[in-house]
Amino acid sequence: MLIAGLGNPGAEYAATPHNVGFRVVDAIAAEAAAQWRQEPKFSGAVARAKVGGADLMLLKPSTYMNLSGESVGKVMRYFGIEPAGLAVVSDDADLPIGRIRVRAEGGPGGHNGLKSIIGSIGTDAFARIRVGIGRPGHPGEDLAGYVLGRLGPDAEKTLRQAEAAAARAALCVATRGVDEAMNNFNAEGAAVAPSAQ
Repeated sequence: MLIAGLGNPGAEYAATPHNVGFRVVDAIAAEAAAQWRQEPKFSGAVARAKVGGADLMLLKPSTYMNLSGESVGKVMRYFGIEPAGLAVVSDDADLPIGRIRVRAEGGPGGHNGLKSIIGSIGTDAFARIRVGIGRPGHPGEDLAGYVLGRLGPDAEKTLRQAEAAAARAALCVATRGVDEAMNNFNAEGAAVAPSAQ
């Protein structure tokens, strides 16, 4: 299975809410002792891992968020991966911070990275793990500034817990299927949902 985490390359974006997807696949790679390699032909960084009997390919597109589909599409075409073998991890400003939502398919929901992937592979029938980052709490603060900014300490702690849960959710999709992942991780308080192991 291909698990693509969405984000923007570069140190200036690493700690922003919009880069949740990168941090989730980084956590999976670290747990599996998988090494990242920059792959120019895929326009991204790739790591391979075996977890719970499942062969995983992890991907961090280097195309910037709005062109994520270029990288995901290249990998899927090169390896002959069907949409059913793809799971995408992204941030979601429409979910409260810390909430996890797993879906088997669906539209982009206003997320440009998901929109790019759907356009590139021609379908929205792929699993996605969305991590709630919430919306700006200050009047006049725009969404772009919020998702590319920094959170306060409490919100940051909540988001880090959600990232760990999202990593477990992605592994659950890969090893047990998207239906079980939805059952386990879509409830209230999903940031502390059970381990997929």
